[in-house]
Amino acid sequence: QVQLVESGGGLVQPGGSLRLSCVASGISFRAYAMAWYRQAPGKQRELVADITSGGITNFADSVKGRFTISRDNAENTVYLQMNSLKPEDTAVYYCKARGTFTNYWGQGTQVTVSS
Repeated sequence: QVQLVESGGGLVQPGGSLRLSCVASGISFRAYAMAWYRQAPGKQRELVADITSGGITNFADSVKGRFTISRDNAENTVYLQMNSLKPEDTAVYYCKARGTFTNYWGQGTQVTVSS
């Protein structure tokens, strides 16, 4: 059974930092590209950042220079380091494993940026 379990969300003040983690099980993790998406209330889910199996990264313009994505294949984990957080970063953040034929999603973790 495939599982993606996100953690690390919470309430943070503007300008603060959070690190999200996503632990995968049931897949050959190193063969999958991994991605973080987010969905704010009333908005469509959007790509935040992704990382290929070879470690090439890509970021949405709105988070460039503030967020970084990394992966630890030994721990089957992908991370999203979020710095200089803004209220507009408030959303549910989802982890996605992107395979050649199949995609898997986590259940999401809430990030709220507010003073």
